[in-house]
Amino acid sequence: MVTQEEINQFVEMARRVGRAGLTVCSSGNLSWRRGDEVLISGTGSWVPDLTTNRVSLCRFSDGEVLNGVRPSIESVFHLGVMRERPDVGCVLHFQSPYATAIACRKERPATLNFTAECPLHVGEEIPMIPYYRPGSPELAKAVVDAMRDHNSIMLLKHGQVTCGKDFNQAFERAMFFEMACRIAVLNGDNIDPLTREEIDDLDVYFMGKQAK
Repeated sequence: MVTQEEINQFVEMARRVGRAGLTVCSSGNLSWRRGDEVLISGTGSWVPDLTTNRVSLCRFSDGEVLNGVRPSIESVFHLGVMRERPDVGCVLHFQSPYATAIACRKERPATLNFTAECPLHVGEEIPMIPYYRPGSPELAKAVVDAMRDHNSIMLLKHGQVTCGKDFNQAFERAMFFEMACRIAVLNGDNIDPLTREEIDDLDVYFMGKQAK
């Protein structure tokens, strides 16, 4: 059973998101799996000012609401990603300023690999999901399908989604995702992304260190 302390921790996660400027007012949502239950920000809740009474508690297996608080309309893909990915314990979805700016451009950068943090943490390749109405079954399916083998995706005309083993990992990915998009917006066409050789060198160096 989820404890009150865990609910308080979840609220603090939401506040951290707000302090980082990743979302405003009622945009965005987050989830955190705790065993057979999942905490999800309530529908219409303001993530930066989330309170314990706006946190939805759902059963992991079927999404049934256990505490009477209706979860975010995006809860279907939050739960779906976790069911497909046993390694995932947290899913974050935001209309962060720069990621959303890129998501709304007619012409987007061919890559976001401008600094080492993107290929190492966000993902060397970031799927671009076509626009579907927020909360729709089509959007949920597209997100779950894309995140089977990716940790970060962009929703066109919408925002970003990241996942991780815990909040800190998912949050780090979201922050570096936003940083890469900020670089793209600020530099425009005057950009010099990492080369294939530079990315391969990062993989060899950091993966080698992890193996030791």
